Amino acid sequence: MKPTDNDWINIDAQHVWHPYSSMQSDTPVFAVESAKGVRLKLTDGRELIDGMSSWWCAIHGYNHPRLNAAIQHQIERMSHVMFGGLTHEPASRLAARLVELTPQGLHSVFFADSGSVSVEVALKMALQYWIAVGKKDKQRFVSLRGGYHGDTFGAMSVCDPVTGMHGLFSSMLPQQIFVESPACRFDEACSDQHLLDMTQVLKRHHA
Repeated sequence: MKPTDNDWINIDAQHVWHPYSSMQSDTPVFAVESAKGVRLKLTDGRELIDGMSSWWCAIHGYNHPRLNAAIQHQIERMSHVMFGGLTHEPASRLAARLVELTPQGLHSVFFADSGSVSVEVALKMALQYWIAVGKKDKQRFVSLRGGYHGDTFGAMSVCDPVTGMHGLFSSMLPQQIFVESPACRFDEACSDQHLLDMTQVLKRHHA
């Protein structure tokens, strides 16, 4: 017999631990039946606009016909191949296209499966650089206050220690250096005064 909506919703309530929630809380969840464009259709008939774009990754909306066709075409060949000693045409061509779009001097692409992982990889790349040039003691990062960079341990360490939602783990995180964000707007140039806190911190910790 086909399960009813309430069956699988109850199963979810019993067995799924949703992000940013407590197992002891009664945080409501909304049962989604389908999605198209920016809208989510719930099982009770209501529609919601997904203002978070499925946590910022569905920038073209749901059920986009060109994306659906590309996914179907690719999955008929292979859904996934790990990059450990292997490669494939779509990834190589995507890497070349991304390099075309980036400034001169950036010529390699490291693919990551989430924002948190990409931050972790960037942190490790920076550490590996200093190790390679013989400065193994350079192990701290300067980060802007007010920033959020992810939920893995390295990423949490460079999130704002007050507003980054990770206070529970502060005693276990690497201790980084934080500076005030420049007060200039996105559409105006930053002056030396705007960057004063950053400049002073870099002078103190540059060695």
